[in-house]
Amino acid sequence: MPTNSKPLELLYLSQSFGGRAIKDAFFKPQNVYEVEKHLEAAVQWLKRAHDSSPDDGVSWGYSLKGGWRQSYRETSGYIAETFLDLAKQRQDNDAWERTITICKWLIKVQNEDGSISDPRYGATGIVFDTGQVLQGLIKVYEETGNPDFLKAAEAAGDWLVRVADATGRWTKNTHLGIPHVYNARVAWQLLKLHTVRPSTDRERVGRANLDWAVSQQKDGWFDQCAFRAGDAPFTHNIAYALRGLLESGYLMNDQKYLDAATAGAMAMIPHVTANGFIPGQFDSKGQPVGKYCCLTGNCQMAIIWLKLFRQTGDRIYYDAAKKSLQYVMSTQDIHTSNLNMRGGIKGSQPIWGTYTRLSYPNWATKFFIDGLLLLLQTPS
Repeated sequence: MPTNSKPLELLYLSQSFGGRAIKDAFFKPQNVYEVEKHLEAAVQWLKRAHDSSPDDGVSWGYSLKGGWRQSYRETSGYIAETFLDLAKQRQDNDAWERTITICKWLIKVQNEDGSISDPRYGATGIVFDTGQVLQGLIKVYEETGNPDFLKAAEAAGDWLVRVADATGRWTKNTHLGIPHVYNARVAWQLLKLHTVRPSTDRERVGRANLDWAVSQQKDGWFDQCAFRAGDAPFTHNIAYALRGLLESGYLMNDQKYLDAATAGAMAMIPHVTANGFIPGQFDSKGQPVGKYCCLTGNCQMAIIWLKLFRQTGDRIYYDAAKKSLQYVMSTQDIHTSNLNMRGGIKGSQPIWGTYTRLSYPNWATKFFIDGLLLLLQTPS
């Protein structure tokens, strides 16, 4: 698309918005194609998101309101791991090069104190953003042995320890300055760093946040798991918390965390409809909020269910995972001539749903790829 003409660009965005909105207004889940076709289309979209950034990070994603957005440090961190998995599992050398490029860029934008900030909110480090970048840095260090990646990872981990309060919890340097249960995902990465470079403080802080997350759970559902106090969390937030607990349980061989993750995963299953739709938000009592689907959450929950299926052999997990991914596949447009959207995953279905409204955020496609890779590797 030519970009030297602002009126033409606006017309193009208008046509994209109109066409997508009309399709979603009359949407009915469609028959899906082979998993490989959906996977390949998603991989190509994620690579375009990387190419569309003005630097070496991955663009936040494509918005029908303004086109491709600036790079997003937080999600670039864990997208690096997805590219690494593609490189290893599919012999994708291009994905390998992207992994290294992204992680070298993350080191460049890392604050002197080891934290990662989001320029939209200033220069102060943010716990969650730092944790997601830590994930990519640890993984690429494990694969390359490059000490630069380990040094950056340890700096990030040390900052996460320093900003914890007297009880070891993250109650500041967080989104809106409040504690969030979904920071269990950060605790997972701090504990992963602890297994690579043991530190009693890293383990103490990681466990303190996981223990608090468990204390906020009742009947599988969480208090204080949303972005904003008092809001019903998105399935995206809930899955962040459950994944952090699940992976930490595996990592530390701690049944308490595994039990909490299992309780949350089981609580969600009755809300998966026959076609794989899951409501986009749930309150702390497990009541659905909204009539849209947070597609990112569908993908994340599928990953959790597939991991539990591999661990337990309980078919209920596999069936929930497959249905939830098939629903996302049915919303993915792999035929449109508009490369900004082809293969990408929307934030919400319909696209005007509450979660990242009118956008294709990069992490939705990232978790979709992760889910499909795991599905392909999981015997049914």
